[in-house]
Amino acid sequence: MTTATLANPQALLGDVAAGFRAGTLVPFVGPGVSALEEHGAPLSPEELADFFATKTALPKRAKGNCWSAAQYIESTRFRDTVTVWMQEAFAAGVAPSPFHHWLAQLPLPLIVDAWYASEMHAALLASGRGDWAQVQGITRAGIGEDRWFRFYDATGAACEADTAAQATTLLYTPHGGIAPAANFLITDADYVEVLTEIDIQTPIPEEVRQRRTGLGFVFLGCPFNDQLLRIYARQIMKRSSDRHYAVVDVAKLTRNEARFLEEQNIAAIDLPLGEALAALMAA
Repeated sequence: MTTATLANPQALLGDVAAGFRAGTLVPFVGPGVSALEEHGAPLSPEELADFFATKTALPKRAKGNCWSAAQYIESTRFRDTVTVWMQEAFAAGVAPSPFHHWLAQLPLPLIVDAWYASEMHAALLASGRGDWAQVQGITRAGIGEDRWFRFYDATGAACEADTAAQATTLLYTPHGGIAPAANFLITDADYVEVLTEIDIQTPIPEEVRQRRTGLGFVFLGCPFNDQLLRIYARQIMKRSSDRHYAVVDVAKLTRNEARFLEEQNIAAIDLPLGEALAALMAA
């Protein structure tokens, strides 16, 4: 990491808190936020791969990799089995953390939830607000439609993009989610389709592209140890601000993770995640 990305973490948290209040920063919330507490659902790609391994014997190449594991299941047991097992993996639900609830009270233009457990959806529902909508990435396998995502209003009903565009807050779940309709982008084949066009931004909703303009992103509880996750984050940030933040343990960053943060001008907030979230909520 460069010295520019290792500024005083408390000062950086102050910048993030101010940006959230002003609506100039986008929370990019990963499963690590929920993983601060114990839950019955998998809260990392590795845990999801382990769940799949309890359902069927996986080949060596698929062990520890949820996307490859899902692809193997789809190839041997069809797509419906993947969907059913994903629903089973997240059936117990993951209660929103205090931080999810705190975010849900803010009139943020855009929130990204980068996991399948739909905690942010649940927090927005619990907030009592009616001025939000959601757009989810979806698989194109077997749907017979030329679309990459679906929109939902604050009640969970499917809606059109024009309706979602009127919302104060748009929740974007690029990988899908258990709620409201169990859409999952999960297999290698799903991502191959997306990655063939992601450079031209087709899989990213136009409303997301419009809202991110001029905004910075704040990565919280997000793993970047997988190339797929780095590609997705990079493409979602494209044409936004040139200043972003991530709460990370700098000492544990891999070379690829450190390079990613530096290339994307993401300032590392070198604090334990729980401490950083508590400070943001108290600011």
